[in-house]
Amino acid sequence: MSGFVTNEGKQEYINSYHEAMSYLPQPVESKMLNTDFGKVKLYKFQEEETPPDKTPLLLLPGKGSATPMWEANLNDFLKHRPVYTIDLIGEPGLSIETKRIKTNMDQAIWLKQVLEQLPEEEINLLGLSFGGWSAANLAIKHPEKIQTLILVEPVYVFGPIPLKMILVSIPASVPAVPKSIRERMLSYISGGAKIDESEPAAKLIETGMRTFKSKLPMPEKVKTEHLKKLKMPVLGILAGQSTMHHSEKSFQIGLENLRNPYSNMVIFEDASHAINGEYPEKLLQTIEDFLKHIE
Repeated sequence: MSGFVTNEGKQEYINSYHEAMSYLPQPVESKMLNTDFGKVKLYKFQEEETPPDKTPLLLLPGKGSATPMWEANLNDFLKHRPVYTIDLIGEPGLSIETKRIKTNMDQAIWLKQVLEQLPEEEINLLGLSFGGWSAANLAIKHPEKIQTLILVEPVYVFGPIPLKMILVSIPASVPAVPKSIRERMLSYISGGAKIDESEPAAKLIETGMRTFKSKLPMPEKVKTEHLKKLKMPVLGILAGQSTMHHSEKSFQIGLENLRNPYSNMVIFEDASHAINGEYPEKLLQTIEDFLKHIE
């Protein structure tokens, strides 16, 4: 199963995790949810000025990330609606895999069980990068409770990951590989931006890559016929400078196959795959403009 390579590495990661969490708003709720494949760390965020009657967002982080990665976005999101975040099973974070996740259906089952334990009748499901694939995989297999599907730079949804990106990421996923190689890979994903080791979320991702071994199955590319069957409104937000897919081709695939009349595809032309940190205000506005037509 996925997990930390050593107890020392686990403790180092937990220390970095708590440091990164200190930069986020204080959650009003923090608990572990039981699923068939493990325990899932869930947070609920809600400020005094947050409209409590709005359908909440549930945020799914990218690969190798966890709840602290939303530091650039949470305060803005909370001006409009409550927010749930989770750490993904099988990735660095506080969630714990207790039964081996072997298939893409397994991935959907545990996430479905998380949604079932939320008190709201519906949620807006937002996934970034690998979290975008996880969100789409769930929506295809278990659409219950999903009011809208928001896919930010999703991988394996509107197009494949380029071979160059796959080759770059292979050595960086091995815990024993030197830190400099992991940082070069993260910089490549972020459009060449230098990785700031003093930034807590970036430090947490690097620590997770070094101390945690993920054994999740390879995601299956979402088929266009499955995109056509999605009944809920879908918002796809892509980065024009992404290294994770061909943005123009992915954009067209979304336009041609998403059938709900409220679905939409958007490209941030100058953004890299690190879109949520580069354009937090534009991301918020795009999402809220989309949601106001649904609610």
